[in-house]
Formats: sequence, structure tokens, C-alpha cells
Amino acid sequence: MKMGARGRGLGAGVPAILVVALAGCAHRAPLPVLGQVPEFQLVAQTGQAFDSRSLDGHVWVADFIYTSCPGPCPMMSSLMHQVQARTAETPDVRLVSITVDPATDTPAVLAGYAKHFKQDPARWFFLTGDQTSLNDLGLNGFKLNRVDGSLEHSTRFALVDGTRRIRGYYISSETGFLDRLLRDIRRLEREKS
Repeated sequence: MKMGARGRGLGAGVPAILVVALAGCAHRAPLPVLGQVPEFQLVAQTGQAFDSRSLDGHVWVADFIYTSCPGPCPMMSSLMHQVQARTAETPDVRLVSITVDPATDTPAVLAGYAKHFKQDPARWFFLTGDQTSLNDLGLNGFKLNRVDGSLEHSTRFALVDGTRRIRGYYISSETGFLDRLLRDIRRLEREKS
């Protein structure tokens, strides 16, 4: 009799276990496509030309900062460093920080700033260029901010897929920002495979 009771108990639990297991495999809707970043050519902290095509095929995160910023930029760069550290197991992920102050942020200045934030030069790029190109990229490409000499800029990070489609915006000051960004980076990395 005991044997039968166990059998019924086990049999009754199987559908519940199956439902839980299948729920874990449920297909999530892909991240939305929020825009398309055009091809661009800027200058990296090394002084070398930087062509956006070098990012093609990579998931990447972008932000807009400037090196003399007394406000949110150091926090944003610290968060970008955390993204770099927490994606170390996925070295294909790239990070891009673009200046909104090209008059001050020369490649040499950006290189010093990058060193301060322990940038991995194979994965994290600090970019500058002429104001017109940067303004077009910030305003029309990323739809985040102007680069017009005002030094005003967004504190959002943009998540971009391997075909330069913007798949998410993340406000760096929001609770849980980093966890959401890292989760979505992993989702895009899985889409690639």
C-alpha cells in the first residue's frame, strides 16, 4: 500500500515539475529595435582613426561623457568599468565612450582619462572627433544629446547589437540599471549564437 501512495504522489508531481521546467524555457520576445546607428569615423584615445565597422558583429554599449565633467561622468565611467569587469567572460562585448567636449578631449586627454578608469584597450574605446560629426552622431544617430559646446549630455547608456541597431537605453542613475543592462547584453550575445 505504501508503494502505491508513493507512486501516486510522484505521478501527481510530474505535471507540476513539467510546467515549471517548460516555463523556464519559454521564449522571450527579442529586445526592441529603437534606432540605427549610422557608420561613423572618429579618433580613438590612441590617436588612431576609429571606424565603426570595427564594432560590426559585436554587442556594444555606448555613452557620452567629457573628461572635465564635475557631475555624472566619473560615475558613468565607473559604471562602464563595472560593465567591462562583469563582461570579462564575453570578451566580444565592446564599450564606447564618446566625448561631448572635443575642444578639450584630445586623444592624449582621453588616454589619461581611460587609464584612470582602468580601460581594457582591446574592448573599451574613448572617442573624439570634430564637433559636427559628434553632434550628428549624438543627436541623429543615438538620439541622446547634442554636441554643441554646451557640455550638456544624456546620462543614458545605449545597448547596440552587431548590426548597429539600438536595442535598449538605460538610465545610469536608476536602481537596478547595471543588472538590467548586463542581462540584456547576455540576451543579445545569445541571439548571435
